[in-house]
Amino acid sequence: MSPEQAASWLEPLGHERETVAVASFDEVFAAEFRPLYRYLGRRVSAAVAEDLAEAAFATAFANWERLDPSRPARPWLYGIAANLLRHYWRDERRMLRAYARTGVDPLLGEEDEAIAHLDADAHRRALAAALAELRPRDREILLLHAWAELSDSEIAAALSLPVGTVKSRLHRTCERLRNRLDPDGQVAVKTSSSPSEEPR
Repeated sequence: MSPEQAASWLEPLGHERETVAVASFDEVFAAEFRPLYRYLGRRVSAAVAEDLAEAAFATAFANWERLDPSRPARPWLYGIAANLLRHYWRDERRMLRAYARTGVDPLLGEEDEAIAHLDADAHRRALAAALAELRPRDREILLLHAWAELSDSEIAAALSLPVGTVKSRLHRTCERLRNRLDPDGQVAVKTSSSPSEEPR
């Protein structure tokens, strides 16, 4: 799979959202619930995604007064979702491996699946298998960047990490994926210990 093909599958889930300046909880909910649900739906089952999205907004509502009005709500909200999602890393890994075996994307309906091209499907399956093998924290950073469209600084705020750490992990993860999906274009990457289910 070429990097361009991988990028097409990792393309953001929707362009309907815009960064929301903190005005009210209702406005943030109206603007962000659907994108957050779709993002979570790519990572876990639809039923779990709905529960997690609702729990993220319930947590945000309960802590709304703690949000700095000068900062955007989106990174904070995705940080809450990331904390909730950690309990489902094993489920996410199983779902990615199942997608790699079957080619059934959990977010697409039957009609969408019937229309999908076989070649693209094979590339998506290879990407799902590669994503399943990433360390959970590296996968989190990559998918917040690719699917949630968060900037490096927004990811850093969401995960309470330094921006430099986000940039280096994102770069290293992209290089690993590129090497796995396009063996002809190998790039030297410093390897670390084998993937585990614990964040690093």
